[in-house]
Amino acid sequence: NSIVWSCVFQVSVINTVDTSHEDMIHDAQMDYYGTRLATCSSDRSVKIFDVKNGGQILVADLRGHEGPVWQVAWAHPMYGNILASCSYDRKVIIWKEENGTWDKMYEYTGHDSSVNSVCWGPYDFGLFLACGSSDGAISVLTCSGDGHWDIKKINNAHTIGCNAVSWAPAVVPGSLIEQPTGQKPNYIKRFVSGGCDNLVKLWKEEDGQWKEDQKLEAHSDWVRDVGWAPSIGLPTSTIASCSRDGRVFIWTCDDPAGNTWTAKLLHKFNDAVWHVSWSITGKILAVSGGDNKVTLWKESVDGQWACISDVNKGQGAVTSITDSQQNEQ
Repeated sequence: NSIVWSCVFQVSVINTVDTSHEDMIHDAQMDYYGTRLATCSSDRSVKIFDVKNGGQILVADLRGHEGPVWQVAWAHPMYGNILASCSYDRKVIIWKEENGTWDKMYEYTGHDSSVNSVCWGPYDFGLFLACGSSDGAISVLTCSGDGHWDIKKINNAHTIGCNAVSWAPAVVPGSLIEQPTGQKPNYIKRFVSGGCDNLVKLWKEEDGQWKEDQKLEAHSDWVRDVGWAPSIGLPTSTIASCSRDGRVFIWTCDDPAGNTWTAKLLHKFNDAVWHVSWSITGKILAVSGGDNKVTLWKESVDGQWACISDVNKGQGAVTSITDSQQNEQ
């Protein structure tokens, strides 16, 4: 099994990593500095590669899960080299590297079914992780300074199951431009989730408890992934969602209170869409699905989303989309 990734601006395949996983790869994530790649597979393993200078060196083969591993997530490096993984075995494992050796830092077994998604919150708030499970619940794990983990669980977050979680930027929308000079911007803990109830839900922490803030309805089948776009405190909040219904929606909110969200259909694909992922600036969206392609989308000045390239998975072939092809889509 191999991983292919590409540079998004001048789209070309820059590296292929032979992971030697013995079964399907479900996720691949670069660390903060772009020098390490973590992968996970149905072979129950998590692997970490050093990918500096176009090379690939296997630095860790982590065994601890007893079922397919669905997702991996890197914590911010200010907390050290920390990686979370989640699995069909109902476990979340947090791994940490100490003196070149990776070991389990914490193992969470509080879910009753497959854990499908893990996502670290903004580093501004500390070391904390959201986990979405097929049991319908979402857990938020927070690490205190003494190594103890505090658990807060949202039961029945999504009927049938939760497939994806993604944190909002820490800074309140608009606070960058509305804040008096020298005053720190406002921070708020929020995340978005997607589930088997076809819903996208927004959650907000109030007085130490997690409460449902918004329920966004547009999809007609399971929501497979959600992604809250990075922001630097500008007034608009943006979320991408994708579904087995083949549709990708871009949700935007210009309301400072966060109460009014508008859905715009990015594209209707001919197959289920599995993943959405924002560039670090929040300006380009990568979409992958059952058509075995990764497409890159960018918003134009007039607010329309256009496909700027597509990459055939596993083949290393890259096609740049022409204006005429965009019009056809």
